[in-house]
Amino acid sequence: MKNNYVALFSFFICFHVYAGETSIDCDKAISTYDLGQCALKEVEQAEQQLEKYLAEALVFNQEDKELVASIKVAQEKWQVYAKSHCDSVYTQYRQGSIRGMMALDCKKMLIKRRTHDIWSNFLTYMDSSPPVLPEPK
Repeated sequence: MKNNYVALFSFFICFHVYAGETSIDCDKAISTYDLGQCALKEVEQAEQQLEKYLAEALVFNQEDKELVASIKVAQEKWQVYAKSHCDSVYTQYRQGSIRGMMALDCKKMLIKRRTHDIWSNFLTYMDSSPPVLPEPK
């Protein structure tokens, strides 16, 4: 699910020499490079959670081949939508250095919403039975 947003922060490497520290403390990040790396890390974590919930939804509903196929089509179309929407956010901020951060934040928020939608639609029950996976955060 990774796409071109990783490239948005490649320019940070060109303009920033990181002084020997291999780990970034995101709670104390202040440089553009560090903030970008932390945002990228958050997107990657959100993507991993989405992949987990999507895979579980496909397994949980595997008996319903039509539903599984439909979920897969919806996911493909969602990916196109998410990229297009966050590209628009990037364009909106094209005049400033914040554009990369805004596009990554857009992507993270859409991924989190999609994960929650998958959970609520395909991994929960109509009654009081516990869900297949816990509610995503």
